[in-house]
Amino acid sequence: MKNRIHFAITSVSRWQRQSRYCLFVLMCLICPKPNALAGQSQDEAQVRHSVEAFYKAFNSHTFDGAPEFTTDDWNHINPNGGWARGRDAVLAELKRVHSGFLKGVSDTMESLSVRFASDDVAVAMVTSLVGTYYSPNGTKHENERQRRCFIVVRRNGRWLIMQDQNTVIGGRKP
Repeated sequence: MKNRIHFAITSVSRWQRQSRYCLFVLMCLICPKPNALAGQSQDEAQVRHSVEAFYKAFNSHTFDGAPEFTTDDWNHINPNGGWARGRDAVLAELKRVHSGFLKGVSDTMESLSVRFASDDVAVAMVTSLVGTYYSPNGTKHENERQRRCFIVVRRNGRWLIMQDQNTVIGGRKP
């Protein structure tokens, strides 16, 4: 009898140890990494910084610091479908419209989300509210919401905007 009790205690004890080990391994697999629990990653923070720098430049209407947050081959697609290719061409377009019909107009981010396509490519989506302006054809745009998609890439250790496309969201914010 004594041997049976000893066997049962050791068996339960071994079973408990194995169960605890399996539970530990399972928890390690399904729980997020420790830095994810602490908030956004350093990469996500840098992507957000580049996108926020774009909006700061938009609202200052200068874009002087663009090389700090964009690639040389930056492409920009405006809400009307116009496509500027290369930083110099994009900046020429932005400076033209910001000294004209967008002069003094603000664009305020309402939300920003970031997803990573790979270790070196992120997609950032921004919903924003643009102040009142009149387009060159005389159309009044008032409290217009827009959505902009940014492709942000890591080059030489820095996260830079490579592509952006801006779209007007139909309707008004409820």
